[in-house]
Amino acid sequence: MDKNSKNRKFHFRRRCIQAVSALLYNANLPGFADGSIYKGRSKGVCVPGLNCYSCPGAIASCPLGALQNALSNLPNKLPLYIIGFLLLAGVGLGRVVCGFLCPFGLLQELMYKIPTPKVRKSIWTRRLSWLKYVVLAVFVAILPIWYAFAQGMPVPAFCKYICPAGTLEGGFFLLGMREEYRALAGVLFHWKAVLCAAILVCCIFIYRGFCRFICPLGAIYSFFSRIALLAVRVDKKLCNGCGLCVKACPMDIRQVGDHECIHCGHCAASCPKNAIYFGKERKSDYENKEKSISK
Repeated sequence: MDKNSKNRKFHFRRRCIQAVSALLYNANLPGFADGSIYKGRSKGVCVPGLNCYSCPGAIASCPLGALQNALSNLPNKLPLYIIGFLLLAGVGLGRVVCGFLCPFGLLQELMYKIPTPKVRKSIWTRRLSWLKYVVLAVFVAILPIWYAFAQGMPVPAFCKYICPAGTLEGGFFLLGMREEYRALAGVLFHWKAVLCAAILVCCIFIYRGFCRFICPLGAIYSFFSRIALLAVRVDKKLCNGCGLCVKACPMDIRQVGDHECIHCGHCAASCPKNAIYFGKERKSDYENKEKSISK
């Protein structure tokens, strides 16, 4: 199989995994029919990607929502489960979650396929990519903890004020189907609706705009980029340092596999040396040739 066929096969598999993940996360199909929120036992566990707890189809919890609620319960209860879950997902997968297992990431990629002029990555998009760490610190950590200690009440600030996945999957669906919910919609929901619409429109012009600039879950998983077991890797002995992989990548990476890399595989198609691969560490083709010659 030639290189182009391998890359097409890889991207097809990735798209299938994204679609299957979105369906599995939201397997409560009757919820979409009656506008109800699933409250079964599986809601006690988390999925790795961004998927709103309040989505009528959701059968499990969102790790960001779980983390904020856990931090809101300080100091009475330590967030051991969710921290353990994020550590496990981070060490095992890292930002592979973003590239393969996030329904909102899939939606952003589909929005970007709409034919329009596109905003190319630049030094400014790279600088903006640090914004998600500010969102993580302020809305996921500081505000929930502050409300817990100062006000004595749980406030998942990112979910409440920003999260477009929650607005799209939970808010729009539930308000569209339940009149009693529409009566409760106020200024806050209208703010989130406008913000969600703005983010989705931006994603038409900017590849994964939310993922790159805002998503705090991606920020968390990026801390594990250097140690994640499953990742896109570079065979250093084959790499000639041409930089074509960085140019081809739609994300704001400085090198393949860094904290901005979502392991989507776009870089592999551009590599003239076939030095980029996905999975476990491998011995380079150069080493394999040496072994075969010595034999």
